[in-house]
Amino acid sequence: MSQRTLPPWWRRVGARILDALFPPHCLGCGAAVTQPGHLCASCVSQLQFITAPCCRRCARPFTSHAAGGATMTCAPCAENPPPWREGRAAMVYDEMPRRLILPLKYADRTENVQLLARYLAIAAADMIDTDRLLVPVPLHRRRLFTRRYNQAALLARALGRMTGAGVLIDALERPRATPPLEGAGRERRQALMRGAIGVRAGRARAVAGRHVIVVDDVMTTGATLAACTHSLLAAGAARVDVIAVARACGQQEQQ
Repeated sequence: MSQRTLPPWWRRVGARILDALFPPHCLGCGAAVTQPGHLCASCVSQLQFITAPCCRRCARPFTSHAAGGATMTCAPCAENPPPWREGRAAMVYDEMPRRLILPLKYADRTENVQLLARYLAIAAADMIDTDRLLVPVPLHRRRLFTRRYNQAALLARALGRMTGAGVLIDALERPRATPPLEGAGRERRQALMRGAIGVRAGRARAVAGRHVIVVDDVMTTGATLAACTHSLLAAGAARVDVIAVARACGQQEQQ
Protein backbone atom coordinates (compact mmCIF):
# COMPACT_ATOMS: atom_id res chain seq x y z
CA MET A 1 0.00 0.00 0.00
CA SER A 2 1.45 3.36 -1.02
CA GLN A 3 1.42 6.44 1.19
CA ARG A 4 -1.25 8.01 -1.02
CA THR A 5 -3.67 5.14 -0.40
CA LEU A 6 -3.23 5.15 3.38
CA PRO A 7 -6.27 6.50 5.28
CA PRO A 8 -5.85 10.05 6.65
CA TRP A 9 -5.86 8.92 10.28
CA TRP A 10 -2.97 6.53 9.62
CA ARG A 11 -0.94 9.24 7.93
CA ARG A 12 -1.48 11.49 10.95
CA VAL A 13 -0.37 8.72 13.30
CA GLY A 14 2.68 8.05 11.15
CA ALA A 15 3.62 11.73 11.14
CA ARG A 16 3.38 11.89 14.94
CA ILE A 17 5.57 8.81 15.30
CA LEU A 18 8.19 10.29 12.97
CA ASP A 19 8.10 13.63 14.83
CA ALA A 20 8.63 11.78 18.11
CA LEU A 21 11.57 9.80 16.71
CA PHE A 22 13.03 12.67 14.68
CA PRO A 23 11.83 15.99 16.15
CA PRO A 24 11.49 18.72 13.48
CA HIS A 25 14.22 21.33 13.56
CA CYS A 26 14.68 24.84 12.18
CA LEU A 27 16.34 24.80 8.76
CA GLY A 28 18.32 27.89 9.70
CA CYS A 29 19.73 27.19 13.16
CA GLY A 30 18.64 23.67 14.13
CA ALA A 31 16.38 24.75 17.01
CA ALA A 32 13.21 22.77 17.69
CA VAL A 33 10.13 23.82 15.69
CA THR A 34 6.57 22.56 15.61
CA GLN A 35 6.54 21.63 11.91
CA PRO A 36 9.27 20.16 9.71
CA GLY A 37 10.61 22.27 6.87
CA HIS A 38 10.15 25.61 8.64
CA LEU A 39 12.21 28.28 10.39
CA CYS A 40 12.03 29.27 14.02
CA ALA A 41 10.74 32.74 14.91
CA SER A 42 14.27 34.02 15.51
CA CYS A 43 15.47 33.00 12.04
CA VAL A 44 12.35 34.34 10.32
CA SER A 45 12.93 37.70 12.02
CA GLN A 46 16.38 37.86 10.37
CA LEU A 47 14.98 37.60 6.85
CA GLN A 48 14.60 40.88 4.94
CA PHE A 49 11.65 40.11 2.68
CA ILE A 50 11.39 42.20 -0.46
CA THR A 51 7.94 43.73 -0.83
CA ALA A 52 6.63 46.85 -2.53
CA PRO A 53 8.13 49.29 -3.17
CA CYS A 54 10.86 47.66 -5.23
CA CYS A 55 12.18 47.91 -8.78
CA ARG A 56 9.82 46.09 -11.11
CA ARG A 57 12.74 45.03 -13.33
CA CYS A 58 15.31 43.71 -10.82
CA ALA A 59 13.53 43.67 -7.42
CA ARG A 60 15.99 46.10 -5.82
CA PRO A 61 14.16 47.52 -2.75
CA PHE A 62 13.25 51.21 -2.64
CA THR A 63 13.16 53.28 0.52
CA SER A 64 9.76 54.68 -0.54
CA HIS A 65 7.30 54.66 -3.44
CA ALA A 66 8.53 58.15 -4.34
CA ALA A 67 12.06 56.78 -4.77
CA GLY A 68 10.76 54.39 -7.44
CA GLY A 69 9.26 57.18 -9.50
CA ALA A 70 6.38 56.77 -11.92
CA THR A 71 7.87 53.65 -13.53
CA MET A 72 9.07 51.94 -10.31
CA THR A 73 12.41 51.33 -11.98
CA CYS A 74 15.79 51.79 -10.30
CA ALA A 75 18.46 54.00 -11.85
CA PRO A 76 20.71 51.13 -13.05
CA CYS A 77 17.75 49.45 -14.82
CA ALA A 78 16.63 52.75 -16.33
CA GLU A 79 20.15 53.45 -17.65
CA ASN A 80 20.86 49.91 -18.81
CA PRO A 81 17.51 48.05 -19.11
CA PRO A 82 17.74 44.27 -18.63
CA PRO A 83 16.47 42.10 -21.49
CA TRP A 84 13.68 40.58 -19.40
CA ARG A 85 10.36 42.34 -18.76
CA GLU A 86 9.93 42.08 -14.97
CA GLY A 87 11.83 40.56 -12.06
CA ARG A 88 10.98 39.45 -8.53
CA ALA A 89 12.96 38.22 -5.54
CA ALA A 90 11.76 36.99 -2.18
CA MET A 91 14.43 38.43 0.12
CA VAL A 92 17.64 40.39 0.39
CA TYR A 93 20.69 38.15 0.12
CA ASP A 94 22.42 38.51 3.46
CA GLU A 95 23.47 36.20 6.31
CA MET A 96 20.26 34.21 6.90
CA PRO A 97 19.46 33.50 3.22
CA ARG A 98 23.09 32.39 2.80
CA ARG A 99 22.54 29.83 5.57
CA LEU A 100 19.63 28.42 3.55
CA ILE A 101 20.87 28.74 -0.04
CA LEU A 102 24.56 27.79 0.21
CA PRO A 103 23.90 24.46 1.97
CA LEU A 104 21.31 23.71 -0.72
CA LYS A 105 23.87 24.40 -3.45
CA TYR A 106 26.93 22.80 -1.95
CA ALA A 107 25.97 20.51 0.95
CA ASP A 108 23.02 18.39 -0.28
CA ARG A 109 20.53 20.24 1.93
CA THR A 110 17.71 19.68 -0.55
CA GLU A 111 15.17 19.80 2.29
CA ASN A 112 15.52 23.59 2.05
CA VAL A 113 13.88 23.62 -1.39
CA GLN A 114 10.25 23.58 -0.23
CA LEU A 115 10.73 26.47 2.19
CA LEU A 116 12.56 28.62 -0.36
CA ALA A 117 10.02 27.81 -3.06
CA ARG A 118 7.18 28.89 -0.74
CA TYR A 119 8.83 32.27 -0.20
CA LEU A 120 9.42 32.56 -3.95
CA ALA A 121 5.77 31.74 -4.71
CA ILE A 122 4.66 34.56 -2.42
CA ALA A 123 7.08 37.07 -3.93
CA ALA A 124 6.07 36.22 -7.51
CA ALA A 125 2.35 35.64 -6.88
CA ASP A 126 1.38 38.47 -9.24
CA MET A 127 3.55 37.03 -12.00
CA ILE A 128 3.06 33.25 -11.97
CA ASP A 129 -0.03 31.71 -13.57
CA THR A 130 -0.96 28.32 -14.94
CA ASP A 131 -0.16 29.42 -18.50
CA ARG A 132 3.41 30.45 -17.59
CA LEU A 133 6.42 28.24 -18.29
CA LEU A 134 9.05 27.97 -15.54
CA VAL A 135 12.59 27.40 -16.80
CA PRO A 136 15.56 27.01 -14.42
CA VAL A 137 18.99 28.51 -14.96
CA PRO A 138 21.10 25.56 -16.18
CA LEU A 139 24.36 24.14 -14.83
CA HIS A 140 27.25 23.02 -17.01
CA ARG A 141 27.37 19.22 -17.18
CA ARG A 142 30.67 19.13 -15.28
CA ARG A 143 29.22 21.04 -12.35
CA LEU A 144 25.99 19.04 -12.52
CA PHE A 145 27.99 15.81 -12.34
CA THR A 146 29.86 17.07 -9.27
CA ARG A 147 26.80 18.46 -7.48
CA ARG A 148 24.41 15.73 -8.74
CA TYR A 149 21.47 18.15 -8.99
CA ASN A 150 20.65 21.65 -10.16
CA GLN A 151 19.25 23.69 -7.25
CA ALA A 152 17.41 26.03 -9.67
CA ALA A 153 15.70 23.01 -11.26
CA LEU A 154 14.60 21.74 -7.83
CA LEU A 155 13.17 25.17 -7.05
CA ALA A 156 11.36 25.32 -10.41
CA ARG A 157 9.80 21.89 -9.88
CA ALA A 158 8.62 22.77 -6.37
CA LEU A 159 7.26 26.10 -7.58
CA GLY A 160 5.42 24.40 -10.42
CA ARG A 161 3.72 22.01 -7.99
CA MET A 162 2.68 24.90 -5.76
CA THR A 163 1.35 27.19 -8.49
CA GLY A 164 0.24 24.89 -11.31
CA ALA A 165 2.60 26.61 -13.76
CA GLY A 166 4.31 24.50 -16.41
CA VAL A 167 7.93 23.50 -15.90
CA LEU A 168 10.51 22.73 -18.60
CA ILE A 169 13.63 21.62 -16.74
CA ASP A 170 15.90 21.13 -19.76
CA ALA A 171 14.88 24.12 -21.88
CA LEU A 172 18.28 25.74 -21.44
CA GLU A 173 21.79 24.31 -21.53
CA ARG A 174 25.23 25.56 -20.63
CA PRO A 175 27.51 24.18 -23.36
CA ARG A 176 30.51 26.19 -22.19
CA ALA A 177 31.83 26.06 -18.64
CA THR A 178 32.44 29.42 -16.97
CA PRO A 179 34.63 30.18 -13.95
CA PRO A 180 32.91 31.06 -10.66
CA LEU A 181 31.35 34.51 -10.86
CA GLU A 182 31.82 35.39 -7.18
CA GLY A 183 33.86 38.57 -6.86
CA ALA A 184 33.50 39.53 -10.53
CA GLY A 185 32.00 42.91 -11.35
CA ARG A 186 29.11 43.53 -13.70
CA GLU A 187 31.17 43.94 -16.88
CA ARG A 188 33.32 40.91 -16.12
CA ARG A 189 30.25 38.75 -15.42
CA GLN A 190 28.60 39.86 -18.64
CA ALA A 191 31.73 39.00 -20.61
CA LEU A 192 32.03 35.58 -19.00
CA MET A 193 28.36 34.75 -19.64
CA ARG A 194 28.25 35.92 -23.25
CA GLY A 195 27.33 32.86 -25.32
CA ALA A 196 27.55 30.54 -22.31
CA ILE A 197 23.83 29.62 -22.24
CA GLY A 198 21.55 28.55 -25.06
CA VAL A 199 18.22 26.87 -25.72
CA ARG A 200 18.68 23.12 -25.93
CA ALA A 201 18.28 21.52 -29.36
CA GLY A 202 14.70 20.40 -29.78
CA ARG A 203 13.30 22.75 -27.12
CA ALA A 204 12.88 25.89 -29.20
CA ARG A 205 9.37 24.85 -30.28
CA ALA A 206 8.40 24.31 -26.64
CA VAL A 207 9.32 27.89 -25.67
CA ALA A 208 8.24 29.67 -28.87
CA GLY A 209 5.31 31.98 -28.23
CA ARG A 210 5.32 31.25 -24.48
CA HIS A 211 5.51 33.55 -21.48
CA VAL A 212 8.63 32.13 -19.83
CA ILE A 213 9.81 32.76 -16.26
CA VAL A 214 13.46 32.01 -15.54
CA VAL A 215 14.08 30.65 -12.03
CA ASP A 216 17.33 31.07 -10.08
CA ASP A 217 18.48 31.03 -6.48
CA VAL A 218 20.33 34.37 -6.29
CA MET A 219 20.21 37.48 -8.51
CA THR A 220 23.45 39.44 -8.31
CA THR A 221 24.29 41.59 -11.34
CA GLY A 222 21.78 39.75 -13.53
CA ALA A 223 24.39 38.61 -16.07
CA THR A 224 23.36 34.94 -15.91
CA LEU A 225 19.66 35.76 -16.08
CA ALA A 226 20.34 38.08 -19.02
CA ALA A 227 22.14 35.30 -20.90
CA CYS A 228 19.15 33.01 -20.33
CA THR A 229 16.72 35.72 -21.44
CA HIS A 230 18.58 36.54 -24.65
CA SER A 231 18.60 32.87 -25.66
CA LEU A 232 14.90 32.36 -24.90
CA LEU A 233 13.86 35.47 -26.82
CA ALA A 234 16.04 34.42 -29.76
CA ALA A 235 14.23 31.06 -29.71
CA GLY A 236 10.86 32.82 -30.03
CA ALA A 237 9.61 33.24 -26.46
CA ALA A 238 6.87 35.87 -26.39
CA ARG A 239 7.99 37.30 -23.06
CA VAL A 240 10.58 36.51 -20.43
CA ASP A 241 10.45 37.43 -16.73
CA VAL A 242 12.91 36.39 -14.03
CA ILE A 243 12.55 35.36 -10.39
CA ALA A 244 15.11 34.54 -7.71
CA VAL A 245 14.93 33.51 -4.09
CA ALA A 246 17.30 36.27 -3.01
CA ARG A 247 18.56 39.58 -4.41
CA ALA A 248 22.08 40.80 -3.72
CA CYS A 249 22.04 44.51 -2.88
CA GLY A 250 24.68 47.18 -2.40
CA GLN A 251 28.21 45.82 -1.97
CA GLN A 252 26.84 42.27 -2.26
CA GLU A 253 26.33 42.90 -5.99
CA GLN A 254 30.10 42.86 -6.42
CA GLN A 255 30.66 39.69 -4.37
